[in-house]
Amino acid sequence: MHSLIRSGLIALLGLSTAACQKPPVPEDASDAEKRAAIETLYAGYREDFPGVAELFPAEAAALQDKGDAVLVDVRTAEEQAVSRLPGAITAAAFEAQLEAYRGKAVITYCTIGARSGAYARDLVAGGWDARNLRGSILAWTHAGLPLETPDGEPTRRLHVYGPTWNLAADGYEAVW
Repeated sequence: MHSLIRSGLIALLGLSTAACQKPPVPEDASDAEKRAAIETLYAGYREDFPGVAELFPAEAAALQDKGDAVLVDVRTAEEQAVSRLPGAITAAAFEAQLEAYRGKAVITYCTIGARSGAYARDLVAGGWDARNLRGSILAWTHAGLPLETPDGEPTRRLHVYGPTWNLAADGYEAVW
């Protein structure tokens, strides 16, 4: 059953089977091993959204700080209820006020970058300056950047798919 759901999600998003790879690290992996796993997985997803520019977390944060970008969280409501990148909005909020964001870079993110890459691909096809956050929220934690709750309070918690996907930097609490 789960493989059928996963296959349907892959087809729905237009992603390759690389998008559901199991991270190649043990549960007690070091931060360096986790960062390497994020990069390896992201590289496998990258083929699914050619032509989409990508940013590293520090670059995305700098653009947002200057007011030149909007961060769009394409994760599920369940994931967003745990935490988000500071100042990010949901895809639904972005789509409800598209014209308010014209002229800004739209930086999409999810857990590792597959779903957000597909979303950015569709935005680029529609004429938007959309970029994918390389490694998404997991890479954000490794860059030492903050997370916040939906109420704007600082947090060290983030939603991941399960224990084998706990690739967040040390000091963060993964929930699933």
